[in-house]
Amino acid sequence: MAVDLLLGLQWGDEGKGKIVDVLTSNYDIIARFQGGPNAGHTLEFDGIKHVLRTIPSGIFHKTAVNVIGNGVVIDPVVFQKEIEGLEKFNLDIKSKLIISRKAHLILPTHRLLDAASEASKGKAKIGSTLKGIGPTYMDKTGRNGIRVGDIELEDFKDRYRALADKHEAMIAFYDVNIQYNLEELEKEFFESIEELKKLDFIDSEEYLHQAQKAGKTILCEGAQGSLLDVDFGTYPFVTSSNTTAAGACTGLGIAPNKIKEVYGIFKAYVTRVGSGPFPTELFDEDGTTMARVGNEFGSVTGRQRRCGWLDLVALKYAVQVNGVTQLMMMKGDVLSGFETLKVCTDYNYKGEKIAHFPYNIEPENVTPVYKEFKGWKADLTGMTTYEELPIELKEYIEYIEQEVEVPIKIVSVGPDRKQTILK
Repeated sequence: MAVDLLLGLQWGDEGKGKIVDVLTSNYDIIARFQGGPNAGHTLEFDGIKHVLRTIPSGIFHKTAVNVIGNGVVIDPVVFQKEIEGLEKFNLDIKSKLIISRKAHLILPTHRLLDAASEASKGKAKIGSTLKGIGPTYMDKTGRNGIRVGDIELEDFKDRYRALADKHEAMIAFYDVNIQYNLEELEKEFFESIEELKKLDFIDSEEYLHQAQKAGKTILCEGAQGSLLDVDFGTYPFVTSSNTTAAGACTGLGIAPNKIKEVYGIFKAYVTRVGSGPFPTELFDEDGTTMARVGNEFGSVTGRQRRCGWLDLVALKYAVQVNGVTQLMMMKGDVLSGFETLKVCTDYNYKGEKIAHFPYNIEPENVTPVYKEFKGWKADLTGMTTYEELPIELKEYIEYIEQEVEVPIKIVSVGPDRKQTILK
């Protein structure tokens, strides 16, 4: 049985959680393949807004099994709080949530190291969420990391102590003023480890292999967005993992030839959180309106998102790198009311007009070239069929499809799972 993959095509915050939730009824298994607790997937239904950080977005469906893959980094403290937040919904988390033994653990000292590193950079900060994710991935690639499977070993606490002591020496090296009580943080950490042990740990690559052999349907869920990929994103203003389609193979142990559909999620405009270049960013009333109407604040961090017009150069690049087979456009309703919409079709790059995503998109090198579209006034939030949508929006959608050469199959017109139009 083939495996389908869902990921974001911009700088994250595209609305992946909602679409996973919408699609979950079609799948037996939802598997998260990378990222850490900085990723806030927001789902809204029955008048309640849910924010998930580590747990896959299929947790609210009765039949889906949710897998946290080896490519994910887990903070046990954050994870425990996430589970406690779900308790009131009477979910059978014990039988519906399983964790790869090869997933790495975020230690309290990883978070402290993150804060010390970022503080030492001064104005050159990269916009870390300070969740300890970067340092955890550094330990992973440096072959120092502690994994979920290590919890089952008799010398787990010795392994922990050795790595935490190393981290404290590194924190001292940064020579910045970081106040902390490690004893208190460790007490909370080890209490959370005991809670983590109540869930089933699996060899996820074998579990998913057997699931495929048994004909189970699997949806791989990504976090962040393609332009934050550590290899293909706007480096160094990126996350620490592979957010692109290749990350599903390495983050779950699934062979490339098993992947069938690649669902690419993008907003009808673009947002970005934190530092880094953003060619179509708006600093005027239009950008302010997008942020206000779209409620563009991070679901986990609360940070205000920067807003800008849709960038087709970047979108084509993400579609190409991921091998996207179907597109899903989010937040079409936010653009209602604009007299004129703009879409970036090319870049002026160092005096030359280009249509591909270059190595460097800093503002001194790149200026966007725009095509204008007529806006629409209609309120989309109550519409349920594609036929109801304003002609101007349909023209906007059809132009995007023509340019990226991939069909848009879903148009989201609001945050609720019911506000989803199938095309």
